[in-house]
Order: sequence, then structure tokens, then C-alpha cells
Amino acid sequence: MKISYEIADIEPYINWLYFYHAWGLNGKPAEEKRKLRADATAMLNEWKGRFHTYALFDILDANSDGDDLMLGGVRIPMLRQQHSTDSSQPNLCLTDFVRPLSSGIKDRAGVFATTVDAGMETDYKDDTFKRILSQTLADRLAEGTAERMHEQVRKAYWGYSPHEKLTMEQIHREDYQGIRPAVGYPSLPDTSLNFILSELLGMKKIGIRLTESGMMMPHASVSGFMFAHPQARYFDLGRIGEDQLADYARRRGIPMELMRRFLQSSLLKR
Repeated sequence: MKISYEIADIEPYINWLYFYHAWGLNGKPAEEKRKLRADATAMLNEWKGRFHTYALFDILDANSDGDDLMLGGVRIPMLRQQHSTDSSQPNLCLTDFVRPLSSGIKDRAGVFATTVDAGMETDYKDDTFKRILSQTLADRLAEGTAERMHEQVRKAYWGYSPHEKLTMEQIHREDYQGIRPAVGYPSLPDTSLNFILSELLGMKKIGIRLTESGMMMPHASVSGFMFAHPQARYFDLGRIGEDQLADYARRRGIPMELMRRFLQSSLLKR
């Protein structure tokens, strides 16, 4: 499913706290935030009717097989948390939130990608302030598009929470059922997973291309998975040891040294 959004559709879903964080304004005087917000709003108004944002998603049959996610007939190896933050809790893997293959019962899980018109990032080459503003604002719009898309998935397309009624503050607090872990974030640090997601979704349909490392262009793009389990929650994998690196590389069918490059920032130092 592909959805195109007007800027006005996504503006309410922008999480301005992260926008201010990107500018280093957390804890700074309110007046600085108000001025930057006014500049951002003016830019959004310039973009309305000119640019759009896009979402692409699918809901597929799913099961877990150990630490592998079986999704739409594709086996997707996942990584398991190295050390739980609570010693009484198990080390988590995203596959824990899907029915095991051994149950004989099909479950479901989702995949998605969101992005923006590339012109948002390239329009202001001769104005440093506006260039940085447009890039940070485009990032927020891509994230806001993922938020809006996920809400529609929960309430209609997948429909596991049809009666959900949340304020924007509650949505930004993620008070809804299910999670939307994104590639490159703490539970999914391996950007090469984007190659698998692109095969499932056809990211080119919304203008996303991948670099050799699996990074998405435009930079203001988000991709990942959707899980509906009521107890699904986000977690940080922690630093990955050589044993799990070797196991993961084997399951992905990727040479260990190449896998090491994909996961460089998440590895224990040798």
C-alpha cells in the first residue's frame, strides 16, 4: 500500500521536541525555540501544495523461528539483546513478539518505509541556515509520516485497534498498542536490513534508493517493522559480541567481515 500525504496532513504529527534536540535547543530559553519554530512554520507553509510525503507498507503472514522472523515467505534474521536492563527480565529479540512457527498458527507483522520529496533537502544550497532547517524539518516530516501511517494501520488497514482514540501527546508518548522499530535504531542497528525491506516493499515506488551500506536516500526516510503484540516494547540491543556477530552473519548468509562493517557502531571493541 502506497499513501501520499499533504504537508498539512503531517504537520500535526511533527514531534517538535526532537526538532529542538536536533538544533541543540533542549534546555535553552523558550524565546530561541519560538523563533526557530516560527522559521520552521514559515518553511512548512512554503512547502504546502508543492511537496508531499510518502508511506509504503504491507502487512504479511509471520512467524518466529528462534531469532529469525519468517515474513511473507522470507526469512529475516534478527539480533537478541545482549544484556537486559532488568535482571529479572529475559534478553529480548523482536521475534519474541510473533507467534513461533512451532505453534502451527499464522501470525502477522508489518513492514514500512516513509520518505519526503527530495526537493525539501536540496532547495536551499546557497543559504546555510535554510539548508539545515529544511533538512531537520524534512527528517521530522518523515518521522511524522511514519507516525500517521502507523495510526492508520492500527485503526484501519491492519485494524487491531479500531477504536483507538489518542491525543497527539499520547501518540508521541507511544501509548498505543504495538511498536514500530526502525532500521538503524537500537533494536535494529543493521542498515543492510533495508535491502530485504526494499525487496518486500519496492522502496523505489516512493523514490527511496539505497547506498552500498543500506542507507536510504533521501536522508529524510524511515523504514522498519510493525508488531502488534500487546506486550511488544522497544529495547536497546547493547554491544554485540563476536559470538552473536558470527551467528548473525551465518544466518544472514553474509561474510563475517562485511557484517562487521554493517554493525561497526554496535560491536564490542576487540
